[in-house]
Amino acid sequence: MAITAIIPALNEKTSIGSVVLETKKYTDHVIVVDDGSTDNTAEIARLAGADIVKHDKNRGKGEALKTGFNLARKNGTKIIVTIDADGQHDPGEIPKVIEPILAREADMVIGSRYLNGNNIPLYRRIGQRVLDRATNINSGINVTDTQSGFRAFAIEKTSTFKFGQKGFSIESEMLTEAAEAKLKIKEVDIGVRYDVDCSTENPVVHGVKVLVNILQDMEFKRPLYYFTIPGMIFGTIGLGLGLNFLQDFYRGGGLQFGPTLFMILLTLVGLFMAFTGIILHSISRLILKEKNKNFEVR
Repeated sequence: MAITAIIPALNEKTSIGSVVLETKKYTDHVIVVDDGSTDNTAEIARLAGADIVKHDKNRGKGEALKTGFNLARKNGTKIIVTIDADGQHDPGEIPKVIEPILAREADMVIGSRYLNGNNIPLYRRIGQRVLDRATNINSGINVTDTQSGFRAFAIEKTSTFKFGQKGFSIESEMLTEAAEAKLKIKEVDIGVRYDVDCSTENPVVHGVKVLVNILQDMEFKRPLYYFTIPGMIFGTIGLGLGLNFLQDFYRGGGLQFGPTLFMILLTLVGLFMAFTGIILHSISRLILKEKNKNFEVR
């Protein structure tokens, strides 16, 4: 089965050559999408044997993957592999990542850094846990490494992905879309290197951006988590304060204006958020049902 590797790259001249050379050993076709690099990343990748697509400016990882996927669909490939250009992933593990697709056990495979544990820096692991939890809640699945860029896809299932997110949030978006389309998702254990220093963005800044995008997506897709649960917490706190104030008043105490107003506002805001979440949940279910009906008609 023809296998195409897609490597999004931005200013990765240090590592791109070796990544391409190693990836070529395990795939039939390597596409490097140069996402507006200002160094000679594209030239090095071309010399190493990759096909090059250049963006005139930096559009983000999501756009780079979209470009790569569109090109791969035209060349008769059966499996797409995505791998990062910074040298953290081992291309020698590509056979392991594509095996579940070859065995028809999965439509999408995630190379996970955390299945058997790796020596991950603590600050990275804490941030990753937050993103993993948010992505899993939003998508309704349970994946140990939602942000891994080392993945494999059966070509016939790639129409599922719309590439709405332009940046690094694309990994979370693809998982959410795969879950909604009921694709078979499997994880396999991979290694990772953190002794390379090729990152183009501060990991903390990157993590915050991804989390914000996940929460924005959750606002529509998981309104019960986004609105109703926090609303119930606020409302419960407000009612608890109200009962405490009434108990003090019954015992002869007075009601203080500030705390009483805060209690009323907290209760009203909580109730409003709770009902907003319930209403949005009903609307989103109807929209999803209509989308699935239209998909079945086609």
